[in-house]
Amino acid sequence: MVTEDISVWVRDPRIQNTDFWHAYIDYEICLLTNSLCFTKKISCTRRRFSEFVWLRQRLQVHSLLISKLPQMPPKNLFFSLNSARQISERIKGLQTFLEQILVSPYLLSDSCVHLFLQSRLSVAQMDACVAGRTRYSVAQAIERGGQSLPRFPSTEDLNQGSSSSYSNSSSPVLSVPDSSSMDRALNTEQTEPSDARGSIQ
Repeated sequence: MVTEDISVWVRDPRIQNTDFWHAYIDYEICLLTNSLCFTKKISCTRRRFSEFVWLRQRLQVHSLLISKLPQMPPKNLFFSLNSARQISERIKGLQTFLEQILVSPYLLSDSCVHLFLQSRLSVAQMDACVAGRTRYSVAQAIERGGQSLPRFPSTEDLNQGSSSSYSNSSSPVLSVPDSSSMDRALNTEQTEPSDARGSIQ
């Protein structure tokens, strides 16, 4: 019997400038899995802190049977885009938040989790897609969102624990694959035909 594994990384913080006075940091989220919960086994997207907040809010609304949801790292009013220590601490907190979601079969059944991890839709677009107000389905959004293959973190990246990469914590479900398994997965992904229909606007 094959063990289902889900590996997730939060890494590569980048400063994005909206205008001269406003900027924010977004983070790369890489996912590699053989779990039947995911139709797309390899994906990569970028999310900012406010989008993580959106995900937890949606899970709080949808997951009434769970008394205690995974916690987000606290919002720091004095958070500095130039502080490597603060950025590293936030990355670790966001990684732990996602890891705790991914070990819960109940939370994994929520479409918001899959759109957040494997699409490039905005918060408004994800809300509309989940509500059925788009011309594309959740599956189509995920398929289109993962067309370009990411550079997955190497074993060295995962062991460094720097602000731009963070290693997985120990977990009975989550695991860190070695370089050969990631290469095999990438090669498989490149040869699989896409069956997505429709378009995402």
